Amino acid sequence: MAVELCLLLLSLCGSTISEVQPLHKPPPGTLDFGFVPAKTYDTNAYHEPGPIGILFRLVHSFLYLVQPNSFPQDLIKKLTQQKFGNVQSDYQKLFLSELQAIYYEIGFIVSAALGLLFVLLLPLVGLCFCMCRCCDNCGGEMHQRQKKNADCRRGCFAMFLFVASLIISIGVLCAYAANQHLTSQVRGAKNLVHSNFKDLRIFLNDTPGQIDYLVSQYNTTKNKALSDLNNVGSLLGSRVQERFAKEVRPALDAALTMAGAIRETKEALENVSVSVEVLQEGTERLHSNLTDVKIHLSNTLSDSACSAAQAASTCNVIRNSLNQLNINANFSGLPGVSAQLAKVNDVLKIDLSSLVQKGYAAFNDTPDLVLNQTRNILSDIKNLLDLIGTNITSFTQMLPVQKVLADLTIYLTQSEAYVQDYFPLVEQYDFYRWLGCLILCCMVILILVFYYLGLLCGTCGYDKHASPTTRGCISNTGGNFLMAGVGFSFLFSWVLMITVVITFVTGGNVEKLVCEPFEDRTLFKVLDTPYLLNRHWRNYLSAIVLKNPDINLTFEKVYSDCKENKGIYTTLHLENLFNINEFLNISMYTEDVSLKIEHINVNLSNIVLLDEIGKRNLLDFSSSGIDGINFAAYLTEINKSVTKVDLLSFANDLEARADQLPKGALENALKGHANSIRMIHNQQVVPLEQAMSTLNQSIRLLQRTSSEFMVKVRNVISAVDAAQFLISNDASLVIIQETKKYMDMIIGYFKQYVEWVKESITTEVAACKPIANVIDTAVDIFLCSYVIDSVNSFWFGLGGCSIFLIPAIICAVKLSKYYRRMDTEDVYDDMENGNNGYHKEHLYGIHNPVMTR
Repeated sequence: MAVELCLLLLSLCGSTISEVQPLHKPPPGTLDFGFVPAKTYDTNAYHEPGPIGILFRLVHSFLYLVQPNSFPQDLIKKLTQQKFGNVQSDYQKLFLSELQAIYYEIGFIVSAALGLLFVLLLPLVGLCFCMCRCCDNCGGEMHQRQKKNADCRRGCFAMFLFVASLIISIGVLCAYAANQHLTSQVRGAKNLVHSNFKDLRIFLNDTPGQIDYLVSQYNTTKNKALSDLNNVGSLLGSRVQERFAKEVRPALDAALTMAGAIRETKEALENVSVSVEVLQEGTERLHSNLTDVKIHLSNTLSDSACSAAQAASTCNVIRNSLNQLNINANFSGLPGVSAQLAKVNDVLKIDLSSLVQKGYAAFNDTPDLVLNQTRNILSDIKNLLDLIGTNITSFTQMLPVQKVLADLTIYLTQSEAYVQDYFPLVEQYDFYRWLGCLILCCMVILILVFYYLGLLCGTCGYDKHASPTTRGCISNTGGNFLMAGVGFSFLFSWVLMITVVITFVTGGNVEKLVCEPFEDRTLFKVLDTPYLLNRHWRNYLSAIVLKNPDINLTFEKVYSDCKENKGIYTTLHLENLFNINEFLNISMYTEDVSLKIEHINVNLSNIVLLDEIGKRNLLDFSSSGIDGINFAAYLTEINKSVTKVDLLSFANDLEARADQLPKGALENALKGHANSIRMIHNQQVVPLEQAMSTLNQSIRLLQRTSSEFMVKVRNVISAVDAAQFLISNDASLVIIQETKKYMDMIIGYFKQYVEWVKESITTEVAACKPIANVIDTAVDIFLCSYVIDSVNSFWFGLGGCSIFLIPAIICAVKLSKYYRRMDTEDVYDDMENGNNGYHKEHLYGIHNPVMTR
């Protein structure tokens, strides 16, 4: 039933999951599809035996000593595949196979033979022993001979019997513990079975929901694709724009820079014109003022006070320095720049910056231009995406998932009800088994009770000073108990050993041939042998599940994958059976999407970076004549000082010389002239120097740029023409390339979806852990851990009891002679003799029937 249930589960999963073809790695832009809904399973297919596990491991070690040979894979394969007939060679093969089987089972055969020998001989020995004692032999005569080492022998027999009884007690405790363990595990197996059924039901109920989730996540792909299609302007348009931006933006930036240079040139020309005018007027006024100062100084120096001996030399020095009070730079002869300024003003009548900004605006409108020219194609693509989603949904609804689920759920419910109905019967039979094993344990316990009571009564009631015929009642009772234990030992031993032999052969072979190879997966390798279970099928499992025996589907691989909770689609290679490419095969749709995207044709011919007016404006500026200005004449005069002498220094020197003159009108007059010179410097020379500085900067700016204007203008026009040519002629190629990238991005979303579905089916959808749990529960836990380990531990304990009954019987028979009250005795002396009361018979001439026999 369990096998049929597993096969139905496999059929269900095969009916709902299909092959997904491997695709290339999607481009960047990973989609988030979330997590496939999955529930955890309750069954923990692992059994921890607890303290009794020590006993289990001890039994395993004993079985290894009995059977150290490895699992006979080749022998089992040969026996399974061999077809024997009446041919002599077939009998030879059978004989060789039997020899190999005997060699493998030699440990069990020898052990079983010894057990059967025990079963046959011990009752026979017991019968002979009983008959012999009836004839007063074998210790049956109630007469005890004198022994010098009687006390030592009695103590040794008592100790050996106690040790043997103790070992038997340990054995019966092990057997009892194993018996109770099996019963408790069988009672607890009901919950384990229920947990397995619950996990299988979860497995069935969750699989359709997981598949629906995979289908529903197509909307994530579609919504992302629609979002990118709605943003085609910012995506495709921006990409196209960025491809041209490497050429267009530097060209427009250069043109805009040139427009700024034209304005700077105009400002420089205006500064030159104003500065020259200011310098010409200022130098004329300065010349007139300096002439007046010289005249006034000459008149002052003509005063009679300068004729005095003390002032004559100073006046002469001052008189000789008057020629320095004169202007040095002459700006009246500099050429004007009005003609160049007029041409630049004419150029500026056209706003070149505005024309360049129009070029910027036209180029920046590329995304909107792409969006406007692709509206119809994008609408078709959106309709196609909706059609894909509708087809996937409709196809999913056509799958007979619900019907298969309903049928399988009914079967699962019936199976669970069947288990629930028959489980009480199992518990009832287990109770009978438990009771039978308990009776066997009680047999041993009964024997032990007699032995322990015999040891207790015999040891406590023994009086070494009492004669054998006068031994006390307690001592005599102890001896009787020991003989009763011997009798029951002979009576029960064969029953115990038969039970041990049967359970040993059965449980030991199941452990070695089923449990151990199942644990190390060797059993699966045998089952996976080609043509083993069916001589017409190479692979049995693939023939059952996939209806194709040539597919390499093995029990070991399926169990291992389910143990790792992998998806059953990959585990069972269901792509060979259930091919639902129509569910995930969106290649034909992606081809339609690709074709429609490839039809996108964006025309960028309307983009004009700089029209002919702007270019002509640049050329007019380059021919404005700025390069014809006589910069040398300007720089010659600019490099001169305003006056021949520094007026402040001259004034300070004049004032210092005036201080050398005698106090009076002459001194005061000269100091007044010095102040006038300082005033002229501050009011006229300083402004002229500032104007000369402005003129110097403007002239040098014009000189520096005039030589580059023509080259720069040509370069700007060439750059703009090159960028315009690229837009006009190479736009189609660039658009095709970027459209291909854009198309790959859109198609990449579908590839991501298919890859995610493939990965989810492989690892998450219909994770087959419950199937592995069912197998583990049936074989590893219930059969091996619950039943076989307990059975093996039971025969191990019971077998130890049976073996040690032999030395216990011997010791009990020998020991009982020292405890029981004898009918006759050797000659006994008084207690005052200080010995044990025995004397040699021949000293007294007393007839001793024991000695005369």
